[in-house]
Amino acid sequence: MGPGTAVRWRRCVSRWRRTTLAALICGAVVLPLSGAARPGIPAPAPAVLAAPTAGTLDEAYAANRANAAEASRMAADHGDRHRAAADRSMADPSRRLLAFDGQGAGRATEVFGDLAHADHVAVLVPGSDTSLDTYDRFRAAALALHRQLAAEAPEGTRTAVVAWLGYETPGTVSTAVATTGRADRAAPKLRALVDDLRGITGPGTSLTLLCHSYGSVVCARAAAGLDVADIALVGSPGTGADSAAGLHTSARIWAARGADDWVEHVPHLSAGLFGTTVGFGTDPLSPDFGARVFAAGDGGHSDYFDTGSVSLTNLARIVLGETAEVTHD
Repeated sequence: MGPGTAVRWRRCVSRWRRTTLAALICGAVVLPLSGAARPGIPAPAPAVLAAPTAGTLDEAYAANRANAAEASRMAADHGDRHRAAADRSMADPSRRLLAFDGQGAGRATEVFGDLAHADHVAVLVPGSDTSLDTYDRFRAAALALHRQLAAEAPEGTRTAVVAWLGYETPGTVSTAVATTGRADRAAPKLRALVDDLRGITGPGTSLTLLCHSYGSVVCARAAAGLDVADIALVGSPGTGADSAAGLHTSARIWAARGADDWVEHVPHLSAGLFGTTVGFGTDPLSPDFGARVFAAGDGGHSDYFDTGSVSLTNLARIVLGETAEVTHD
């Protein structure tokens, strides 16, 4: 490559970076004005409960199921059969809801396993397009992980999974998904959940955050000083931090991406804009970021918790603290 060709190549790359960043910024500023909010679905206010303890879990579960049942009735009266069915499913006597809010897109925190006596607890933090209306796919991931943990755990080791839909996730096709705004608002809620889990389980229990897609941005914003052993980022577009050290946590930071995950093609750029950040910076899989990169197999963006997958097996090993058994590409 001659000097002239090299200069043209650098200019081309520079223009591409500027154009991409400009598109992100333009979208973040302009498109929110065109998105009309969907009409609200009536729902009761969330149940008012004291911070849960091991002794009050059953009471909390029952109160939140009752709230979900009332939300189902209100949604049905409003004519929204889909939401009514989703809420009714939440109210089933078998469900363990640590929290529930049927208002708007909805929020829920569901427990799988015996949380009060678990030795290892995994908290799943979802990415974009997760709401009460799409909750079943998120729940399926939690169930798959719970089964994998039961299969992988040494005899006598107790595990639990917490599916945390505790924030308003952005739409995949939206401008909010390119900024840290939703994550910044979600981070204090995730910290509060971890505090609540510590009050239920005690200091001897190992907590792990498994953060998918935009959920990795939420985990990154909450990470500083968080009392968790591991944070695993899967299908991450970036975290908003330049490096794992920039998360200011003592937790081990892991990262993985499936070979067929479209998020690989998301440009790793970032810029400040009106008090938020557009784009998420350094690729968590890059050596510059400094995460522990593990194998995720050939799956796509929604396949990290598929039964039998390489990624699910490795995630279970991370949760169980079997770090020497985690495989790498």
